[in-house]
Amino acid sequence: MFSHLTIGSNDLDKAQKFYDSLFTAVGGNPGMRMDTRIMYAHNDGLLLVTTPLNGEPATHGNGGTIGLAMNSPEEVEAWHAAGIANGGTTCEDPPGVREMPGNSMSVDLLSGGEVGESPVAFIFG
Repeated sequence: MFSHLTIGSNDLDKAQKFYDSLFTAVGGNPGMRMDTRIMYAHNDGLLLVTTPLNGEPATHGNGGTIGLAMNSPEEVEAWHAAGIANGGTTCEDPPGVREMPGNSMSVDLLSGGEVGESPVAFIFG
């Protein structure tokens, strides 16, 4: 339930390589570069990666997570594999089914692109 998510980056070239690999791994398009921003549109969601407008370094939000919906557990796995291959780090358990009260879903929590970014959760459920 969001119109878009924006995350800060201190290195747009590195971030674009990372996120382009993730989105293309699940059938999306590479990002559209617009000066100090990169825009990704996929599954009715919009993700922007930008250098901070105030000119200060991008930093992560401790405990913050950005959730992006996937269409299948296979997409979660493909996204994870592309992220690891391009500098990402698994933040918790490997991707897989997480049992939750009244529900189970395939989840991955991956951090990457660079230190200033929040972890990203990929969920199919």
